[in-house]
Amino acid sequence: MNLTIKKENKDKIFDEETLVNIQEEYKKTKIQEVLYQLDKELIGLAPVKNRIKEIAALLLIDKLRTQLGLPQASPGLHMSFTGSPGTGKTTVATKMADILNLLGYIKKGHLLTVTRDDLVGQYIGHTAPKTKEVLKRAMGGVLFIDEAYYLYKPDNERDYGSEAIEILLQVMENQRNDLVVILAGYKDKMDRFYQSNPGLSSRITNHVDFPDYTAEELLNIAILMMEEQQYQLTEEAKNTLLEYIKRRMSQPHFANARSIRNAIDRARMRQANRIFNLHNRVLTKKDLVTIEAEDILKSSLFMDK
Repeated sequence: MNLTIKKENKDKIFDEETLVNIQEEYKKTKIQEVLYQLDKELIGLAPVKNRIKEIAALLLIDKLRTQLGLPQASPGLHMSFTGSPGTGKTTVATKMADILNLLGYIKKGHLLTVTRDDLVGQYIGHTAPKTKEVLKRAMGGVLFIDEAYYLYKPDNERDYGSEAIEILLQVMENQRNDLVVILAGYKDKMDRFYQSNPGLSSRITNHVDFPDYTAEELLNIAILMMEEQQYQLTEEAKNTLLEYIKRRMSQPHFANARSIRNAIDRARMRQANRIFNLHNRVLTKKDLVTIEAEDILKSSLFMDK
Protein backbone atom coordinates (compact mmCIF):
# COMPACT_ATOMS: atom_id res chain seq x y z
CA MET A 1 0.00 0.00 0.00
CA ASN A 2 1.29 3.45 -0.88
CA LEU A 3 1.69 5.66 2.22
CA THR A 4 1.22 9.39 2.01
CA ILE A 5 2.93 11.96 4.21
CA LYS A 6 1.16 15.26 4.71
CA LYS A 7 2.70 18.55 5.65
CA GLU A 8 1.19 20.47 8.55
CA ASN A 9 -0.48 22.95 6.21
CA LYS A 10 -1.89 20.02 4.18
CA ASP A 11 -1.28 21.94 0.97
CA LYS A 12 1.09 19.30 -0.34
CA ILE A 13 1.03 15.51 -0.28
CA PHE A 14 4.20 13.46 -0.73
CA ASP A 15 4.18 9.70 -1.14
CA GLU A 16 7.00 7.43 -0.11
CA GLU A 17 8.35 7.45 -3.67
CA THR A 18 9.00 11.20 -3.60
CA LEU A 19 12.50 11.80 -4.91
CA VAL A 20 14.97 14.17 -3.31
CA ASN A 21 18.22 14.98 -5.07
CA ILE A 22 20.53 15.44 -2.11
CA GLN A 23 23.40 16.78 -4.23
CA GLU A 24 21.15 19.35 -5.87
CA GLU A 25 19.82 20.48 -2.50
CA TYR A 26 23.36 20.57 -1.17
CA LYS A 27 24.45 22.87 -4.01
CA LYS A 28 21.44 25.14 -3.53
CA THR A 29 22.43 25.90 0.04
CA LYS A 30 26.03 26.81 -0.96
CA ILE A 31 27.32 25.30 2.28
CA GLN A 32 29.84 23.30 0.24
CA GLU A 33 31.66 26.59 -0.39
CA VAL A 34 31.93 27.22 3.35
CA LEU A 35 33.17 23.69 4.02
CA TYR A 36 35.71 24.07 1.22
CA GLN A 37 36.98 27.31 2.76
CA LEU A 38 37.22 25.56 6.11
CA ASP A 39 39.42 22.87 4.58
CA LYS A 40 41.52 25.39 2.69
CA GLU A 41 42.04 27.96 5.42
CA LEU A 42 42.69 25.64 8.36
CA ILE A 43 45.61 23.21 8.42
CA GLY A 44 45.06 19.98 10.34
CA LEU A 45 42.08 19.78 12.71
CA ALA A 46 40.68 16.75 10.87
CA PRO A 47 38.39 15.69 13.77
CA VAL A 48 36.96 19.21 13.98
CA LYS A 49 36.35 19.48 10.25
CA ASN A 50 34.66 16.07 10.22
CA ARG A 51 32.42 17.05 13.11
CA ILE A 52 31.39 20.31 11.44
CA LYS A 53 30.57 18.38 8.26
CA GLU A 54 28.47 15.94 10.30
CA ILE A 55 26.56 18.79 11.93
CA ALA A 56 26.03 20.46 8.54
CA ALA A 57 24.79 17.16 7.04
CA LEU A 58 22.36 16.61 9.91
CA LEU A 59 20.95 20.13 9.57
CA LEU A 60 20.57 19.75 5.79
CA ILE A 61 18.76 16.43 6.14
CA ASP A 62 16.58 17.90 8.86
CA LYS A 63 15.66 20.73 6.52
CA LEU A 64 14.74 18.27 3.75
CA ARG A 65 12.60 16.25 6.17
CA THR A 66 10.73 19.43 7.04
CA GLN A 67 10.11 20.15 3.37
CA LEU A 68 8.63 16.66 2.94
CA GLY A 69 6.41 17.01 5.98
CA LEU A 70 8.27 14.39 7.97
CA PRO A 71 8.30 14.72 11.76
CA GLN A 72 11.43 16.32 13.11
CA ALA A 73 12.92 16.88 16.48
CA SER A 74 14.01 20.48 16.65
CA PRO A 75 17.81 20.20 16.31
CA GLY A 76 19.87 21.49 19.20
CA LEU A 77 22.15 24.17 17.82
CA HIS A 78 23.97 25.48 20.90
CA MET A 79 27.57 24.24 20.96
CA SER A 80 30.68 23.87 23.06
CA PHE A 81 34.14 24.38 21.54
CA THR A 82 36.94 23.18 23.80
CA GLY A 83 40.69 23.36 23.29
CA SER A 84 43.80 25.43 23.81
CA PRO A 85 44.12 29.03 22.60
CA GLY A 86 45.05 29.48 18.95
CA THR A 87 43.50 26.23 17.71
CA GLY A 88 40.97 27.86 15.39
CA LYS A 89 37.84 27.95 17.56
CA THR A 90 36.80 31.46 16.54
CA THR A 91 37.49 30.75 12.86
CA VAL A 92 35.37 27.60 12.93
CA ALA A 93 32.62 29.45 14.82
CA THR A 94 32.52 32.00 11.99
CA LYS A 95 32.13 29.23 9.41
CA MET A 96 29.45 27.59 11.56
CA ALA A 97 27.53 30.88 11.59
CA ASP A 98 27.73 30.95 7.78
CA ILE A 99 26.40 27.38 7.54
CA LEU A 100 23.51 28.06 9.92
CA ASN A 101 22.58 31.17 7.97
CA LEU A 102 22.71 29.45 4.58
CA LEU A 103 20.47 26.66 5.87
CA GLY A 104 18.00 29.15 7.32
CA TYR A 105 18.52 28.36 11.00
CA ILE A 106 19.58 31.92 11.83
CA LYS A 107 18.52 35.09 9.99
CA LYS A 108 21.68 37.20 9.87
CA GLY A 109 24.63 34.85 10.26
CA HIS A 110 26.94 37.25 12.05
CA LEU A 111 29.27 36.20 14.87
CA LEU A 112 29.57 38.24 18.05
CA THR A 113 32.56 37.32 20.22
CA VAL A 114 32.43 38.29 23.90
CA THR A 115 34.05 37.47 27.24
CA ARG A 116 32.94 37.76 30.85
CA ASP A 117 33.72 41.49 30.92
CA ASP A 118 31.12 42.13 28.20
CA LEU A 119 28.37 40.35 30.17
CA VAL A 120 28.98 40.80 33.89
CA GLY A 121 28.67 44.09 35.74
CA GLN A 122 30.60 45.29 38.77
CA TYR A 123 27.70 46.35 40.95
CA ILE A 124 24.07 45.46 41.69
CA GLY A 125 21.77 46.14 38.74
CA HIS A 126 24.62 46.42 36.24
CA THR A 127 24.78 42.84 34.91
CA ALA A 128 21.24 42.41 33.55
CA PRO A 129 21.34 45.42 31.17
CA LYS A 130 24.88 44.53 30.03
CA THR A 131 23.92 40.94 29.26
CA LYS A 132 20.66 41.89 27.57
CA GLU A 133 22.42 44.44 25.39
CA VAL A 134 24.92 41.81 24.21
CA LEU A 135 22.10 39.35 23.51
CA LYS A 136 20.23 42.01 21.56
CA ARG A 137 23.26 42.63 19.34
CA ALA A 138 23.75 38.88 18.84
CA MET A 139 20.14 38.12 17.84
CA GLY A 140 19.86 36.53 14.42
CA GLY A 141 23.40 35.21 14.63
CA VAL A 142 25.87 33.35 16.83
CA LEU A 143 27.06 34.49 20.25
CA PHE A 144 30.57 33.17 20.91
CA ILE A 145 31.52 33.36 24.61
CA ASP A 146 35.25 32.80 25.01
CA GLU A 147 36.58 31.43 28.31
CA ALA A 148 32.96 30.96 29.37
CA TYR A 149 33.94 29.33 32.69
CA TYR A 150 34.89 32.75 34.07
CA LEU A 151 31.18 33.54 34.20
CA TYR A 152 30.90 31.27 37.24
CA LYS A 153 32.80 32.17 40.42
CA PRO A 154 31.12 30.26 43.27
CA ASP A 155 33.74 31.35 45.82
CA ASN A 156 32.82 35.02 45.43
CA GLU A 157 29.46 35.87 47.02
CA ARG A 158 29.47 39.31 45.42
CA ASP A 159 30.07 38.03 41.92
CA TYR A 160 27.28 38.65 39.43
CA GLY A 161 28.25 36.04 36.84
CA SER A 162 25.43 33.73 37.92
CA GLU A 163 22.94 36.45 37.00
CA ALA A 164 24.35 36.58 33.47
CA ILE A 165 24.12 32.79 33.25
CA GLU A 166 20.44 32.83 34.30
CA ILE A 167 19.58 35.37 31.62
CA LEU A 168 21.60 33.40 29.08
CA LEU A 169 19.77 30.18 29.98
CA GLN A 170 16.38 31.78 29.44
CA VAL A 171 17.33 33.05 25.99
CA MET A 172 18.97 29.75 24.97
CA GLU A 173 15.75 27.93 25.83
CA ASN A 174 13.06 30.38 24.75
CA GLN A 175 14.66 32.02 21.71
CA ARG A 176 16.37 29.08 20.07
CA ASN A 177 15.18 30.21 16.64
CA ASP A 178 16.78 33.63 17.06
CA LEU A 179 20.18 32.90 18.57
CA VAL A 180 22.83 30.18 18.69
CA VAL A 181 25.28 30.23 21.59
CA ILE A 182 28.78 28.72 21.42
CA LEU A 183 30.65 28.42 24.73
CA ALA A 184 34.42 28.05 24.42
CA GLY A 185 37.50 27.49 26.55
CA TYR A 186 39.98 24.95 27.90
CA LYS A 187 38.41 21.48 28.03
CA ASP A 188 39.12 20.68 31.70
CA LYS A 189 37.81 24.05 32.87
CA MET A 190 34.75 23.80 30.62
CA ASP A 191 33.99 20.30 31.96
CA ARG A 192 34.00 21.65 35.53
CA PHE A 193 31.91 24.60 34.42
CA TYR A 194 29.23 22.31 32.97
CA GLN A 195 29.26 20.12 36.07
CA SER A 196 28.56 23.19 38.19
CA ASN A 197 25.90 24.45 35.78
CA PRO A 198 23.72 21.49 34.68
CA GLY A 199 21.19 23.87 33.14
CA LEU A 200 23.78 25.02 30.64
CA SER A 201 25.10 21.54 30.02
CA SER A 202 21.63 20.23 29.16
CA ARG A 203 21.21 22.88 26.48
CA ILE A 204 24.50 22.11 24.72
CA THR A 205 23.98 19.49 22.02
CA ASN A 206 27.22 19.59 20.10
CA HIS A 207 30.58 19.31 21.85
CA VAL A 208 33.59 19.85 19.57
CA ASP A 209 37.11 19.36 20.92
CA PHE A 210 39.96 21.15 19.14
CA PRO A 211 43.29 19.28 19.32
CA ASP A 212 46.63 21.06 19.62
CA TYR A 213 48.61 21.39 16.40
CA THR A 214 51.73 19.33 15.78
CA ALA A 215 55.04 21.13 15.22
CA GLU A 216 54.91 20.27 11.52
CA GLU A 217 51.37 21.63 11.19
CA LEU A 218 52.43 24.85 12.90
CA LEU A 219 55.33 25.18 10.47
CA ASN A 220 52.90 24.89 7.55
CA ILE A 221 50.67 27.49 9.20
CA ALA A 222 53.68 29.79 9.54
CA ILE A 223 54.56 29.34 5.87
CA LEU A 224 50.98 30.22 4.86
CA MET A 225 51.04 33.30 7.08
CA MET A 226 54.32 34.34 5.47
CA GLU A 227 52.96 33.82 1.96
CA GLU A 228 49.90 35.96 2.76
CA GLN A 229 52.29 38.82 3.56
CA GLN A 230 54.49 37.99 0.54
CA TYR A 231 57.45 36.79 2.57
CA GLN A 232 59.41 33.61 2.03
CA LEU A 233 61.62 31.46 4.21
CA THR A 234 64.91 30.00 3.06
CA GLU A 235 65.22 26.24 3.57
CA GLU A 236 67.58 26.85 6.47
CA ALA A 237 65.09 29.30 7.94
CA LYS A 238 62.31 26.68 7.68
CA ASN A 239 64.42 24.16 9.60
CA THR A 240 65.29 26.79 12.18
CA LEU A 241 61.65 27.82 12.56
CA LEU A 242 60.64 24.19 13.09
CA GLU A 243 63.22 23.94 15.86
CA TYR A 244 61.91 27.21 17.31
CA ILE A 245 58.35 25.83 17.29
CA LYS A 246 59.37 22.65 19.11
CA ARG A 247 61.10 24.70 21.79
CA ARG A 248 58.25 27.19 22.07
CA MET A 249 55.68 24.39 22.51
CA SER A 250 57.37 23.42 25.77
CA GLN A 251 57.31 26.98 27.12
CA PRO A 252 54.56 28.52 29.30
CA HIS A 253 51.61 30.35 27.71
CA PHE A 254 52.01 28.63 24.37
CA ALA A 255 48.97 29.46 22.20
CA ASN A 256 49.41 27.38 19.04
CA ALA A 257 48.84 29.46 15.86
CA ARG A 258 48.59 32.65 17.91
CA SER A 259 52.12 32.14 19.25
CA ILE A 260 53.39 31.36 15.76
CA ARG A 261 51.93 34.62 14.43
CA ASN A 262 53.76 36.50 17.18
CA ALA A 263 57.01 34.69 16.32
CA ILE A 264 56.63 35.65 12.66
CA ASP A 265 56.06 39.30 13.57
CA ARG A 266 59.27 39.30 15.61
CA ALA A 267 61.19 37.57 12.79
CA ARG A 268 59.97 40.27 10.40
CA MET A 269 61.23 42.97 12.76
CA ARG A 270 64.64 41.32 12.98
CA GLN A 271 64.75 40.99 9.20
CA ALA A 272 63.85 44.67 8.84
CA ASN A 273 66.59 45.65 11.25
CA ARG A 274 69.11 43.42 9.45
CA ILE A 275 68.48 44.85 6.00
CA PHE A 276 68.19 48.40 7.40
CA ASN A 277 71.84 48.08 8.39
CA LEU A 278 72.92 47.16 4.85
CA HIS A 279 74.04 50.71 4.10
CA ASN A 280 76.66 49.72 1.57
CA ARG A 281 74.43 48.36 -1.17
CA VAL A 282 71.11 48.77 -2.95
CA LEU A 283 68.39 46.41 -1.74
CA THR A 284 66.69 43.97 -4.08
CA LYS A 285 63.15 42.64 -3.93
CA LYS A 286 64.60 39.33 -2.74
CA ASP A 287 66.18 41.12 0.22
CA LEU A 288 62.82 42.57 1.19
CA VAL A 289 60.82 39.32 1.02
CA THR A 290 63.32 36.78 2.40
CA ILE A 291 63.47 35.67 6.02
CA GLU A 292 66.85 34.16 6.85
CA ALA A 293 67.66 31.65 9.58
CA GLU A 294 69.47 34.37 11.54
CA ASP A 295 66.21 36.32 11.81
CA ILE A 296 64.83 33.45 13.85
CA LEU A 297 68.01 32.41 15.65
CA LYS A 298 68.15 35.74 17.45
CA SER A 299 65.12 34.69 19.50
CA SER A 300 65.77 34.24 23.22
CA LEU A 301 64.86 30.58 22.79
CA PHE A 302 68.20 30.09 21.04
CA MET A 303 70.33 31.89 23.61
CA ASP A 304 72.07 28.62 24.49
CA LYS A 305 73.50 28.64 20.95
